[in-house]
Amino acid sequence: MTPNAQDDAPERPIDEEQEELIDEFAFFDDWMQRYEYLIDLGRKLPPLDEAYKRDEFKLRGCQSQVWLVGEKRGDRLVFHAISDAAIVSGIIALLLRVYSRRTPQEIVATEPDFIPAIGLDAHLSPTRKNGLGAMLKAIKERARAELDAA
Repeated sequence: MTPNAQDDAPERPIDEEQEELIDEFAFFDDWMQRYEYLIDLGRKLPPLDEAYKRDEFKLRGCQSQVWLVGEKRGDRLVFHAISDAAIVSGIIALLLRVYSRRTPQEIVATEPDFIPAIGLDAHLSPTRKNGLGAMLKAIKERARAELDAA
């Protein structure tokens, strides 16, 4: 993992980022188009260094393989993640867009309102929903751990 321009503070406040996602998904007429968009977002994720594709970074509770790494940079947490499944990588892209490069306080205080607003929770299989929950839980737990350590 090397720093790059994306690791700086996010362009938008966290609530505006969620609204932007809601607006983007509202553009599509049906869920097939939304799935295609989700897959495209996942394809654009940067690759995860092979050194992090180990069991200690692998999330439990996901049907697909998901590796999630969080690191502290200044007062923010930067997350890197990838999956072996296209749709799951798209979900990761959404979560990273909202939660990565944020302060632990922002992460803990922010509910993922964009998920029901775009209908994602209603259009995922039960196993994918469990995986989404596992990813959110891991992100929030990492942020809580930073707050507890402070």
